[in-house]
Amino acid sequence: MSAKLNLDKLDLQIIEAMMADAEISYAELGKKLFVSGGTIHVRIKKLQEFNIVKGTRLSVDLKMLGYDITAFVGIYLEKSSLYDSVAKELMEIPQIVRLNYITGNYSMFIEVVCKDIAQLRYVLHDELQKIKGIDRTETFISLEEGFSRNVPVAPVG
Repeated sequence: MSAKLNLDKLDLQIIEAMMADAEISYAELGKKLFVSGGTIHVRIKKLQEFNIVKGTRLSVDLKMLGYDITAFVGIYLEKSSLYDSVAKELMEIPQIVRLNYITGNYSMFIEVVCKDIAQLRYVLHDELQKIKGIDRTETFISLEEGFSRNVPVAPVG
């Protein structure tokens, strides 16, 4: 869509409430925000059409499922013009959960989640190193995630 969506206070309150609890019913959210459930429904539909709201996700504790290693990898590209082709290949590696094109020493920064060190070694050695355009990498293993949160979007008050 090319039209620009002007978000008002209610839109931002809806987004913030849904980021905190995506399972809240439209009726319950409407009561909380002093509007009808139908208004919430219409607003969510509008936010989805403009790709501001992109579905809902289940928050899973991956450690409880046996994924014990989180690593961050800085990737140096041979040439920055190779970003698109390298990104396309990185997307094929299921253990890579996030990719950012960045400024600074690296060209790209990825987050990798693995069950163990052997799987991380496989991703780093067998998967990343075969991608044409990657010059070298630098890996950082996370010892602990202190916190993860959404940024507040609704105006206070």
